[in-house]
Parts: sequence; C-alpha cells; structure tokens
Amino acid sequence: MKLRDQFRFVRQNMKKNKTRVFMTILATAMGCAFLIVLASVGFGLQKSVVKEMMEQRIVTQIDVHAKNLKDGNVRPISDKDIPTLEKIKDVKAVTRRTMLQQEGIYSIGNYQEGTETYVTNFPAEVKAGFELSVGRLPKADNEIVVGYDFPLNLGTKDEVEDLYDNKGHVKKKYRYPETLVGKKLNLTVQQLKNGKQEKKKLQVTVVGIGKKPTKEWVEDKNVFISDKMLKEIERFTGTPGGAVLGPNDPLPEKLETTNGRYDQVKIYAKNMEAVQGIVDKLKEKNYETYSIVNELKQVNMMFTIAKAGLIFIGTIAILIASIGIYNTMTMAVTERAPDIGIMKAIGANPKTIKRIFLLESSYIGLIGAIIGTVVSYGISYAVNFLIPLIIKQAFGKEELPPGLTFSDIPPILPIICIVICYVVTILSGHRPAQRATRVDVLKAMRREV
Repeated sequence: MKLRDQFRFVRQNMKKNKTRVFMTILATAMGCAFLIVLASVGFGLQKSVVKEMMEQRIVTQIDVHAKNLKDGNVRPISDKDIPTLEKIKDVKAVTRRTMLQQEGIYSIGNYQEGTETYVTNFPAEVKAGFELSVGRLPKADNEIVVGYDFPLNLGTKDEVEDLYDNKGHVKKKYRYPETLVGKKLNLTVQQLKNGKQEKKKLQVTVVGIGKKPTKEWVEDKNVFISDKMLKEIERFTGTPGGAVLGPNDPLPEKLETTNGRYDQVKIYAKNMEAVQGIVDKLKEKNYETYSIVNELKQVNMMFTIAKAGLIFIGTIAILIASIGIYNTMTMAVTERAPDIGIMKAIGANPKTIKRIFLLESSYIGLIGAIIGTVVSYGISYAVNFLIPLIIKQAFGKEELPPGLTFSDIPPILPIICIVICYVVTILSGHRPAQRATRVDVLKAMRREV
C-alpha cells in the first residue's frame, strides 16, 4: 500500500467517528494552548525586564571600579591605568571623572542651585557620545559646562511653597530667566575649621550646556569644572576631592589631594558584541568591573529556569490529553478488526498496518497542536490587552510600567509545543498500533479481537 493510500485510508476512518476524533483533537488543542500560554508568560516578562534594563543602561558601557592587587588589597583607578584600558581591543572610549566630595552651590544674583560637580576629560567624553545643546567646551580653567537640566533648576533663594512643577523642575516664574551661556556664577564650597564653618567662593563662567538626555526619566544637572579649580578647592579644604570634615575630625596636617585617582571610570565598547570580550580582558588584568552583560546573564538564567518549569507544567496537560488519544486509537483498533483482518489476508505487511495507526494518532496530535497554537496567539493578545485594564480598574489610578508585556510567543515556543505533542501522540498510539499487528485473521473476520 502506497503512502498516499495510507493517508486516504486514515482520513476515511477518522470521518467514520467524527465526534470522538473531534473531542480528542479538542483535548490535544487545549493541552497545547495551555502549554504555550503558560510558557509565554515567562517569555513576556523576560522580554519586559530585559527591555527595561536595556533602556535604563547604555548597553556598551562597562564600569571599572578598582584594581585587585596581588596582596589581596584593591586600589582605585588612576592615571596610570588609563593607557592600559584604552589599548584593549574594541574599546571606543574611556571616560574618567573625579567628583567634588561635597555639594557645589552655584549662584547668580538671587538664584542658586546645589548639584554634583565633576572634573572630567572632555576628549574622552566626546568620543563616548557627549554633546552640547548650546555653547562650546571649556578652554580656560574657570570655564564650566552644565547639564541640560541645570538651568531648569536654578531657582530663587526666597522661600516658596510651590517652587517645583510636576516634573521636578523649578517653576518658570521662580527660575533664572536669562540664558546661562556666557554668564558668571559663584561656586561656593565649605569646610569646618576649628569648629567653625568657613566658605570659599570661586567665580566660574558657563560656556556650554549639555544635550537633552534621550530618556525622559534621566535628569542631568551635573556641572563640569577644571582640574585646576578642583585643586584650588582641595587647598582650601585640605582634603582629597574637597571632602567636608565632621565636627570631631581634625584638620589634616598636610594637604591631601586626589593625586590622579578617579571616582568614576567607564569604558565604552564599539558595539554590544564586543562587551563580553572586553570584560574578560579586564578580569585577566585583575580589574573589578560591572556591565549590563553581567546582569543580563543572571536575569536570562533565572528566566530560563522559570520557562523550563512552565513548559514542564504545560507538558503535563498534553500528557493528560494523550490518554484520550490512547483511548481513541484503542477503540479504533477494536472497531476496525475486520478491516485489519482483510488487509492481512491479502498480504499486508504488519509494518504497514502499524504505520497506518501511527499516522492516525500523529494526524490527531498535529491537528490539535496547530489549532492550539492558533488559539494561544489569540489568548496571548487578549491577556496583553485585558490584564492592564483589569489591574487599572482594581487598583484605581495606579498604572503599569509602559511597554510591560505579560505574554509573548516567540517562534521557538510553538515549535517546542508541536515537537512535544508529536512525540507524545506517537507514544500514545504506539501500543494500539502494536496491538493491531497482532490481530488474528480468522477471529477478525468473525468480528472478534
């Protein structure tokens, strides 16, 4: 019997018991849909978490915290490390910043703002993607560049109850009204000396304002001063980075400076694919690092375990459906005993008879898997549409994070489901198919099995 004839025979027999076959296919479809939808929750949440991580961090950025020494101690990154870091393959830029260890107070007229202040290497920053919205980069020691949000927070010194708007910026009517580029500001720093708070003012000129951050939630109020100005602050405070002493801390006997040490060192790779290679090189050189790649590995591993568990639970539903397939095929063998006897009488090979029943069971399984896959896409869409509405109704005005995906069905998931379903249906139909090959011809002709 040709394969085409075997398929025709299978279809004809399935039509004889439409209701029973339909219910078996329905059970299989429900099992597959359950597996796919259940596992899609793991895929969806993973997609949302990874997306949020990728949006909140620059994926090509690697933070370098310190270097491990042979004696077990660590030291901060300094000038002598920068050439080594820049020579690593696929490194685009190495930015390094030294932080003023106290809040810098900047004022002009009756307006002031306190913010973080850094010394940085602008050529490296530009290589890493730093841009200005207006103005230019500093050339003189008393010239500074401020972040995009700095002018939006330079507010009045007067006490005002409703100083800030809903975005956290100083309201326009209380904000410095003029363009800052070209304006001279006073930078005020302080130190406790002999129990008294002393202040020092340094005059700086704003020559540039940073570009608006691409992410809405990012606020850039940083101010960049020159290294010479930081040294002047250190001479006043007597501490590295201009740190403020506590009430019981004695004044240092000699001037302490940062001595070329950096508080923030970031490496930017040429592309995301190069990040892991750079991280591996840094580890070889005993540098302590952190990058989003490390976090993604942990997150992906956690979700892989979760998805495997969900697929396993979903497979149980398909195994339950396989009982129906086994029952259907067993009844089919019983009912078609005369047909099997006739095929054997005319010389049909037992392998052919076995193949016919395995074809029928796999036919039922694959149809159910395909229907279940189609249904699961519809359920996934409904879940992503309805759950946010239900949560909003249940919790009032609380909103979910934008772009949160509850269910996501990647192409690999239906393939996994169909493969599992096919294997299970073949196993379910194997025993009835074996039984069909052992049907006695004479008993079959008398409709006895």
